[in-house]
Amino acid sequence: MAERWRQLAVLSVAELLALSLWFSASAVLPALRREWSLGDAGSAGLTIAVQLGFIAGTLGAALANLPDVWPARRVMLAGIVLGAAANAWLALAVDRLPTALALRFLTGVAMAGAYPPAMKIMATWFREGRGLAIGILVGALTVGSATPHLIRGLTDLPWRHTLLVASALAVLAAVLTHLFVREGPYAFPPARFDLRMAAAIFRERGPRLACFGYFGHMWELYAMWAWIGVFLAESLRARGGGDYLGLNASGATFVVIALGALGCWLGGVVSDRWGRTTLTMLAMAASGACALLIGATFGGVPAATLLLAVVWGVTVIADSAQFSTAVTELSPPAYVGTALTTQTCVGFALTTLSIWLIPPVAAAVGWRWAFASLAVGPFLGVAAMARLRGLPEARRLAGGRR
Repeated sequence: MAERWRQLAVLSVAELLALSLWFSASAVLPALRREWSLGDAGSAGLTIAVQLGFIAGTLGAALANLPDVWPARRVMLAGIVLGAAANAWLALAVDRLPTALALRFLTGVAMAGAYPPAMKIMATWFREGRGLAIGILVGALTVGSATPHLIRGLTDLPWRHTLLVASALAVLAAVLTHLFVREGPYAFPPARFDLRMAAAIFRERGPRLACFGYFGHMWELYAMWAWIGVFLAESLRARGGGDYLGLNASGATFVVIALGALGCWLGGVVSDRWGRTTLTMLAMAASGACALLIGATFGGVPAATLLLAVVWGVTVIADSAQFSTAVTELSPPAYVGTALTTQTCVGFALTTLSIWLIPPVAAAVGWRWAFASLAVGPFLGVAAMARLRGLPEARRLAGGRR
């Protein structure tokens, strides 16, 4: 019993450190815009390149059934090391956007090895309480994604040094993974290569609807994470200056994203006790409402903007782990890793569209209402999970708690 919680702690810390690579370039975007004279397309490209790399990595892994054929721990370790190296290369030797985009793409490929296999490993340690365990893991991922903003908010490090700190944190994650991470007693059976299994998740109603819910969630999540810092900075600029309860825009962005870890924990508790569809529908309804309403605070009292942004940051991620948990419960056991990887691959493909969409929408209607375009995703996700809730397959979720 104690060992599974130790593994949860180690895996969570490793994910927190490794995922600091994801938004490292986004956190230093103001400096890169000045130094490289980046426009909106180039700025969005640095984030989208990671998403595209993640899509390519997860697609390749899913087609090859890599997370089920190879030990998940080895896949995770290789991904972390590759990501740290690509990010360090960008920090040390790159001064042009095309090379930076290629390295950010490679970082995304690496994250495809660092993230889905960690969820599979965690599932081998937990049957009861799996929603809470994967929720805590995704909470660690959330804090890790926000960490570069914390570095920028607390220090005056040049952008290259900020990236190097993120790479150093990832190297530490690799060491922890190599020394301490292992699969648990509920290991999934080994799989043989089967190209058809990459698409099998969409052939059955239960996993398909869980994926549709996840896709609505993902339409909102990464676009919010990618652009909330710019929104907060522009809101202060529109007001004529100020701060967020003593925090600059970077510090406030860290708080908004990192507090999502609290949402992941609460989401796991509620999901295990009351049901997967209950939690996901509540969280998406709340986060979609925040996407619609936060524009009303733009340029207004900073404390009010920060408060609503924090609520959004908590609710936008609270359900994320539960879609993955649902897939582990609804999919054939031998291909859980492939199912998770396929789910995340398609979900992240959608994020490239929503991330790209925000700057032109902001140019057309202003930052005040730019985020409202994200609300359609979670509202459609609610419809998908409501449909899943009414199916017999839902009895397999959370021990019968739908």
